[in-house]
Amino acid sequence: MVSRSKPVLGSSLARAGLVVLRLVLAAEFGYAAWSKLREPWMLFAMSVDAYKVLPEWGAVAVARTLPWVELLLAVMLFAGLWQRVARPAASVLLAVFFLLMLRSYVRGEGIDCGCFGPGEAISPITLLRDGGLLAASLLLTWAAWRGKRHEPLPAAQKTSGLAGHGR
Repeated sequence: MVSRSKPVLGSSLARAGLVVLRLVLAAEFGYAAWSKLREPWMLFAMSVDAYKVLPEWGAVAVARTLPWVELLLAVMLFAGLWQRVARPAASVLLAVFFLLMLRSYVRGEGIDCGCFGPGEAISPITLLRDGGLLAASLLLTWAAWRGKRHEPLPAAQKTSGLAGHGR
């Protein structure tokens, strides 16, 4: 009989750390959605329009839909549903947000970031916060796709010839 070793403490801590990051990201998306949904959508549309990357109708469309997308991502991340979709989607959104904020900051535009409703100007603090969230999201995305596909078969299955027979 082959004995299995206990999981390495580091891997248990790593898994726990990924769960904490996932829940923090879920909370961030949930709070962002709530802060936009509690205000008239037109206020958020003005924040979106200030970035000057979309026509007026595009800014309106984003303002009306993005909070609901953020809420859906928050629920998916919190519940652990469809992680191979939710995590990359969160990473893409955060990357777009971060790049747009960085562009506006470098240009000295002095606009609201729109992250959590009106009134938060883009600053080094908002860039640091959103950059950290992006890094966490990218780590979570990597972990979701890393999976267990490459784990070797246990020694007992390799030697008994049962590999691939559903046991």
